[in-house]
Amino acid sequence: MSEPSAAHQKDIQALAKGGQTNVMGFVLRLMARIPFLIIASRFYGAESLGRFASALVMVELAAQLCTLGQKRGLAQRLSEDREHPASAVADAMLLTSLLAIPATIALYLFPQAMYPTGNFTEADRLLVIAILPLALTDIALAALAYRYDVATTVRSRAVVEPWTLSIAAGVLFLVIPESGLQLAFVASIVAAALVAFWPLFRSYGLPQDWHPNPLRLGQLALANLPLAGADAVEWGTRKLDIFILRFFVGDAALGIYYFAQQVATLPQKLKTSFEPILGPVITRNLKEGNLAGIAAQVRQVGYWIIAAQAGIALALAIPGTGIMGLGGPAFVGGTGALAFLLAAEVAAATAVVSEAALVYVARMQNLLVSLLTITLQGLLTLAGIELVTDMGLDDNFRIAAAAAALMLSLGFASLLKAWLLKRQLGASVNNWRWTLVWATAPAVLVGWLAMTLLPEWAALVLGVPAILLAYGYVIWHKGFGPEDRVLFRRGGTS
Repeated sequence: MSEPSAAHQKDIQALAKGGQTNVMGFVLRLMARIPFLIIASRFYGAESLGRFASALVMVELAAQLCTLGQKRGLAQRLSEDREHPASAVADAMLLTSLLAIPATIALYLFPQAMYPTGNFTEADRLLVIAILPLALTDIALAALAYRYDVATTVRSRAVVEPWTLSIAAGVLFLVIPESGLQLAFVASIVAAALVAFWPLFRSYGLPQDWHPNPLRLGQLALANLPLAGADAVEWGTRKLDIFILRFFVGDAALGIYYFAQQVATLPQKLKTSFEPILGPVITRNLKEGNLAGIAAQVRQVGYWIIAAQAGIALALAIPGTGIMGLGGPAFVGGTGALAFLLAAEVAAATAVVSEAALVYVARMQNLLVSLLTITLQGLLTLAGIELVTDMGLDDNFRIAAAAAALMLSLGFASLLKAWLLKRQLGASVNNWRWTLVWATAPAVLVGWLAMTLLPEWAALVLGVPAILLAYGYVIWHKGFGPEDRVLFRRGGTS
């Protein structure tokens, strides 16, 4: 086998450096998210948390659609060097704003879309204020990531946003307990936006010879439609379960599911950690025609992600009853849903990394696979809910069925997208290694012993780190080669 080229080594180092920054962001987000979940569940209760989740899915959907795929499309546009970079960013911001403002007004005027049960206050409707800053922050962070500034994403999304959410939720419970979660979310999004916009201005400056051009904006919108569709569908697979459950379970069960989902999606941030830095690397290699290099980068990042996610999933799933119990006794019923959701995150890793390249080399095929995936998820979710209902089981089983449907559909997407990308690049993108199985075995044994021999509080405090250590020891010594270990070297250097 030939030695890796200097360019390939440089790309791997850039990916590792960005990954290191975002892994630290993951740790910071974890530290802030847990207090929020405890405050939301213990203070506000499962029913209020369910109402919040029901409304949030519509607000986040609106913001996602308003970005129009520009979180990834912007990287390709900036790489073309046709105009001043600040002007390209200004076009993206303006297009997003023109979509977000009407969406905000529409949801405010028709709040039943957020609260289908009709149980809401006037203050609850103010959640729509978050749509514009949420969408614009995505654009700003994508532009900064193109210049390898991932630290701002960490500050904005992993420090300021979750900590503002936790603190504001606690304070607002004393002032307006019926709508505190909604207003806390708005405060966190606005704070995160302010943290993102200043570095954007410092990096790109003001637009040069720029003025709004409806024709150019229309062309930009059309060019980004496949990306927008793929982004919306990928996002939708993580929210379709909540959207459907709103009509089949009560607010309390929905709140329990949201709690489990928030715990399970913490590992998901490890996947998204690499997306901002992977996009610019892929677009540069595409420009140079280096398809083999893209395949190697997808394999490398995919293995990093799946190895980390499997360990985290084990550490959270084995003591799942204790994790869900942090929300209160009523939340323990969501342990089954938590296990399926954590497995879903591991199953999705290959699909997400493959899609990072597919959106540039096979946009329409990727979109079709995404549409097939979300259709399958919807059918499996409805079938699962119907099955447990016919069996006379309660809402806890309905939310577990929705989580199982997500796991199966994301596993299907991973297989299909990896196959499609292999055909496009002419090289394997398979990131599976059998060492993942060998590392899982001692972690499960350690976890079983902790759950069996220790009281619940000790199983959480001592058992979770012990599971991670057992898993990490085997992965490090048996699963990681020299190139894998770049991720853990200072600055990502080899």
